[in-house]
Amino acid sequence: MPGTFQQTPGERQPRPLSQNRGIQVVTDSHNSGQHKDREAAAAEVRRMWQPTPSWTQPDPNPAPAPPPSPPAQKPPRSSQATPDPDEVEEPAAEEDKHDALSDSWSQPAAPAPAADPWTKPAAHEPAGDSWSKAAAHEPAGDSWSKAAAHEPAGDSWSKAAAHEPAQDPWTQPAAQEHAAHEPQASGLSPAAQHFFPQGIPGQHPPQPDRQVSYRSDELLQALPLPREAPAEKGVRSVLRLRPGTNERLERIARATAATAFRRPVTITIANPKGGSGKTPTTLLLAGALGQARGGGVVAWDNNELRGNMHLRTHDTNSRSTVTDLLQAMQMLTQPDARLGDVGAYLRHQVSGQYDVLTSATTTYAQIEAKDFDQIHRLLSRFYKVLVIDTGNNEGSSNWREAMKASDVLVIPIKWKSLSCAAAVQMLEELDHQGPDAQRLIRRAVIAVSNGPGDVNKEVEKQLRPYFESRAAAVVDIPTDPHIAAEGPLDHSALQPSTRRAALELAAKVAEQITIALNVPR
Repeated sequence: MPGTFQQTPGERQPRPLSQNRGIQVVTDSHNSGQHKDREAAAAEVRRMWQPTPSWTQPDPNPAPAPPPSPPAQKPPRSSQATPDPDEVEEPAAEEDKHDALSDSWSQPAAPAPAADPWTKPAAHEPAGDSWSKAAAHEPAGDSWSKAAAHEPAGDSWSKAAAHEPAQDPWTQPAAQEHAAHEPQASGLSPAAQHFFPQGIPGQHPPQPDRQVSYRSDELLQALPLPREAPAEKGVRSVLRLRPGTNERLERIARATAATAFRRPVTITIANPKGGSGKTPTTLLLAGALGQARGGGVVAWDNNELRGNMHLRTHDTNSRSTVTDLLQAMQMLTQPDARLGDVGAYLRHQVSGQYDVLTSATTTYAQIEAKDFDQIHRLLSRFYKVLVIDTGNNEGSSNWREAMKASDVLVIPIKWKSLSCAAAVQMLEELDHQGPDAQRLIRRAVIAVSNGPGDVNKEVEKQLRPYFESRAAAVVDIPTDPHIAAEGPLDHSALQPSTRRAALELAAKVAEQITIALNVPR
C-alpha cells in the first residue's frame, strides 16, 4: 500500500503519518522528555554540590565508563514506493523520531547514560554548548538534558578533552589527591590538625621504619624490665600487693650488697680498743654479705696471737686454725688446688652462708707480715669478699699489712669514752700515713653496736658529728640479746631490726668498695 511500510515477519509495522496524533502527540512526548531531563539535571546538580566527607577520598583509578551501546539498526526502507523528500534528507533520524513518538507511552525509551562529573569525557568529544550537551543527530533537545556518551561535551563544569589539561574545580587528579593526603598520615583532617598538631591524644604516631639490628647488647636493652615482685612480709604478702616503703628499701640494700666487683675485695674491721665489738661486727657484716651474694665470703680472724672468733662461730666440720692452714700452704698453692681443699681448714656458717678462718688457739706461733701475705693471696684466689678482723696492736706487722690491703675500713665503736677515744686516735695515726691511708679514712664506715647499758648520751652528742664528718657513713646497730649473750652468732636468731641494720651496713660498704675500685690505687 502506498505511504506505508511493507511488513516483514517479526517486525512491527509503523503507523502511517496520517494516523498519527500529530502535533499533540509530539508535544506530549516532548514535554515528557523535558520533564525527565529536568529531573535528571536537578539530580546531577544536587550530586555535584553535595559535600564530600573529609575522610573519603576519590578512587585514584576510577573504572572507565562503559562504552555507549550502538543504536538499534532499522531495516532498509526499500519497499517504500515514493519516498518523501523530507525523509530522504534524514531517513534514520525521522524513523527514530516516529518510533519514539508512537511508542512513548507504551514502551519507555532507553535512558541516555549521564556524564560523570568525576571522570573525563572521551577525547574525541568536541566542545559544545556551555549549558547543554546536544546529540550529534538529535533535531531538538532541551538545554538541561544530558547527552549520550558519544555526544559532544563542552560543559564548563566538566573536564575538557584529553588535549586540554584544564583543571576541574571540584575534582583533583589522582596524583594530586595522593600528595594532598600525604601530610595527613595521622588520619586527621586539616581542621582537626589545627587543634591537635601532635596527633590524637593517647595515640602514638606511626614510627618510621628503622633498620633492624641483631646485636646482642641492643636486643638485651630492648627487653622489657621485669615487674616488681609482690611483698614478702606482712599483710601485703597475703594480699599479693606491692611492697611497702621499708621492704622496698631493704630490697635496694640487698641488691647493693650483691654488687658484682671486678676483682676480690678486702674489708678490714679495726679498733685498737678491746671490747668495742670488732668480732660481732665482722660476723654480722660477713653474714649480711653472704646472704645477699649467695656465698663467696670468708671471715678471717687476723689476730697476731689468739683471737676469740672461734668462740663466736659454730664448729661445723673442722677445728683447724690459721696455723694449720700455713702448714698446708705448699699443697694449697698448687695449680690443681680446689676450694674444697681450702675449705677443709675453714668453718662454714650455714645461716650466714660464709666461711670462717679462725686464729691460733695458742701463743706459740705469731702471725707475721709474710704469713698475712700468703694467706691473703690464697683466700683471694677462692673467695670474692674477704672480711678481716684485726687485733688490738696497731704496731704488729700483720695489722699494718691488713690496712695496706684494705679497700674499705669499718670502725666499730660504742658510745663510750674509751671506745670512741681509741677510734679517734687510730684515725689520727692513719691520717699521717700518706695519701692511701687518707683515702681509706674518707671511705670508712662507722658501725655503732651498743650492748645493754653501753650508751652514753653525752658522748654520742659530742662525737657523732665528728665521726660523720670524717667517715663516709655512720650505721647504728640496735642492741640484740642474741649478740649480748656472747655465744656463737647465728644469723637466723637475730632480731629483724638487727638483720636490717646489718644489711644496711653491707650496702654502705659495697657502695664505698665501688668507689674505691673506680679510683686507681
